[in-house]
Amino acid sequence: MAEQAQYEELVRQFSAFGAVKREMGRIMPPECPGGSAAVLLLLLRHGDMRMSRLAELLAVDMSVTSRHVAHVAGRGWIERLPDPADKRCRILRLTPAGHAQIGELSRRSTELLAHRLSDWSDEDIGELVRLMSRLRDSFNTQQTQ
Repeated sequence: MAEQAQYEELVRQFSAFGAVKREMGRIMPPECPGGSAAVLLLLLRHGDMRMSRLAELLAVDMSVTSRHVAHVAGRGWIERLPDPADKRCRILRLTPAGHAQIGELSRRSTELLAHRLSDWSDEDIGELVRLMSRLRDSFNTQQTQ
């Protein structure tokens, strides 16, 4: 097990990581704030879903989810379809415009990372991806237990 000082340094690094997230947020199109981008990316990753499932994946309450959904639906990036299993519910689905918006978000993010990490080796980037995935998995595993 790691030493206490290593965990303390890890906490400091997580705090400093906010600067990375802020810069990534600044390069996003103004019409697509972080919450909207998260909705689009979750629909891309998990497919069509009910708003209740989206709220669960976003880890926010339904009122916040509703605002995000209204925003992306208003721009034509998703559609809300009747749920065949329960006509009172709606299924959220990406539209072609939503797929295009995700492409733009991906392009901007990729360009920023390629610029900022240009002096990193492919191996270093691969190791960072591996370790971040492992960290995320450790937290996801803890939430489901």
